[in-house]
Amino acid sequence: MKRSQVHCAWERKSVPDYATGVSLHSHTLHSRESLDFIERATENTPWLSGAIRKQRAKYRALKGRELDLTRAWWTPPLAPRQAWELEKQQIETLGMRAMVSISDHDNIDAGLHLRVLPETRECPVSIEWTVPFRQTFFHIGIHNLPFDTAVEMTREMNAFTKEPCESRIVPMLEWMGAAPGSLAVLNHPLWDENHIGETAHRECLLEFLHACRRFLHGLELNGLRPWRENRNTIKLAERYDLPVVSGGDRHGREPNACINLTKAATFAEFASQVREGQSEVLFLPQYREPLKMRILENLVDILEDDPRHGMGWVRWSDRVFYLTDEGIIKSLSEHWRGKYPAVVSRFVALVPLVKYRRVRWALRYALSDRREFAV
Repeated sequence: MKRSQVHCAWERKSVPDYATGVSLHSHTLHSRESLDFIERATENTPWLSGAIRKQRAKYRALKGRELDLTRAWWTPPLAPRQAWELEKQQIETLGMRAMVSISDHDNIDAGLHLRVLPETRECPVSIEWTVPFRQTFFHIGIHNLPFDTAVEMTREMNAFTKEPCESRIVPMLEWMGAAPGSLAVLNHPLWDENHIGETAHRECLLEFLHACRRFLHGLELNGLRPWRENRNTIKLAERYDLPVVSGGDRHGREPNACINLTKAATFAEFASQVREGQSEVLFLPQYREPLKMRILENLVDILEDDPRHGMGWVRWSDRVFYLTDEGIIKSLSEHWRGKYPAVVSRFVALVPLVKYRRVRWALRYALSDRREFAV
C-alpha cells in the first residue's frame, strides 16, 4: 500500500521535522518553452491581452495567415548553477539540507554541467521527457539517470518524441527505471496541455496509466497548477496505488512552491523511498498567492534585461527564438534587428508595471480565487 502525506507550510503544527528537502522539476535556460504560455498568462489582464490581440491582427494582415506560436519559444532566465543555488537557498532557509534535481524539457545539459563542479557533483542528471500519446502528450520527469548512459538515453528519448511509436513507451520506461536510484514521475497528469478538451485528455491519461503504471513511481503535485487539479491528482494516485510527489515546475526566479521531505542521505535513497511508496510533500507559502499573479511575475522575469545571463543573452529578445519560413532559427533580436514592432514594444513596456506595489495589490485582488484553498 502506497503512503503519501501532503503538508502546508502555513499550517506549521502539521509539518513534520525532516533533515532534507528535495526540489524536483525546475527549468533553466536549456529548456525551450512555448510562447503560448504568455498568451494564456495574460488572457485576463486587459492591457496585456489587448497588446497580443493587436500583434496577431497585424501579423494576419501582413502575412494572410494566423501567427503560429508553436514556431516560437522562450528560454527561462537562470543558468544551471543559478537555478541550483536558488532552490538550495530556499530549502536551507527552512533549516534543511538540500537536494536539487533540475529537469529541463528533453535536455540533460543542466545536470551534466553541474556534475563537473565540485560543489554540485552529487546533483542527479534528470530530464522532463515529452511523450506523444494518442491525441495528446505527457511529460515524465526521469530523475537521476545513470551517468554513463544518460546521453544515450536522452538521444533515444528525443528520437521517440520526434517519431513516436506507442509500443516503445513501456520498454523505454523499463530500461530507464532499471537503475535502482532512478525515479520516473508523471508530471502534472491532469493538465490538458495540448488543448484537446478535458474529457478527451482524461481518456488518454487513463489509457496511458493502464499501459505504463508499472513503470511509473509517482504522480506529480505541481507548484504551478491550481489546487483543484492537484487535489484530483491525489485521488487519481490513490486509484492507481501510486504515491504523489512534489514538482515545483519553476521557470523564473521564484523558487519551487512545493518540495519533498525525506530523511535520505542521497538522491538514490530518496528515489528508493518513493519507489517503495513513501512520499512526504510540503507546499510552501508562495503557493497561496493567486496562480495567475505568480505567472505574471514569471513573465516579468522573462522580459527583464539580465546583464548576468549565463549565455550573455542580456535582452529579452535575445532569449526568444523563432523558426522562420526558411527553416532558420533566429532570436527576435536577430529577426527584428533592434526595430521592434510598436505593439510589441508597448507590451514589453507594460509588463514591468506588475512590479509596482499598487498594481500588484490590484492584480492580486482581481486574480485571486478564494475557493482555491477550501481544503
